[in-house]
Amino acid sequence: MTLTTFALIRHGQTDWNAQRRLQGSTDIPLNDVGRGQARDAVAVVSGYEWDAIVSSPLSRAAETADLIAAGLGLTVARRLSELSERSFGPAEGLQDGPELDALRIEGGFRGAESEDEAASRGLSALEALAEEFRGGRVLVVAHGSLLRVSLSRAIGRTLQSVDNAVLNLAHHHTVDGWQLEYFNGEPTMETAHA
Repeated sequence: MTLTTFALIRHGQTDWNAQRRLQGSTDIPLNDVGRGQARDAVAVVSGYEWDAIVSSPLSRAAETADLIAAGLGLTVARRLSELSERSFGPAEGLQDGPELDALRIEGGFRGAESEDEAASRGLSALEALAEEFRGGRVLVVAHGSLLRVSLSRAIGRTLQSVDNAVLNLAHHHTVDGWQLEYFNGEPTMETAHA
């Protein structure tokens, strides 16, 4: 049985995060708070030897990954479009309120990528990385909704929102599936489905 370890980190804060706006696939950059969060994340992941750092190509995740990589003396191996945030379609840029509520449907928003589609895309990308780096350690910088739905599917339990730039540590076993050791920086051991 081979164990592959993943640090799954949501990008640092953006202005839209601070304003509680849905970002989705809109490419909003990090703000200064987010850059500080990315630099602070280095201390959390520096206790491990990383075989690769991979990120979403959206600038907020790419810059977070670059800042973490620089702090570790590494470089980002590549950007994977499959790790981009879930598209929220016409809901992107909106805050909670009547306009957003009018777009809500079961599993998401009208004209958006569904939770199920995002979970399939995200988990497939993680499993491909687990195969490529079998037995290794991979640091992935991606997005809150994508990580939440992908990890929820992996462990068979609905998770709450993922915080900016904190450690989520998961393990992929070739036989036993996924285990989640840390979620939002807190220890947990959720045994997954194979």
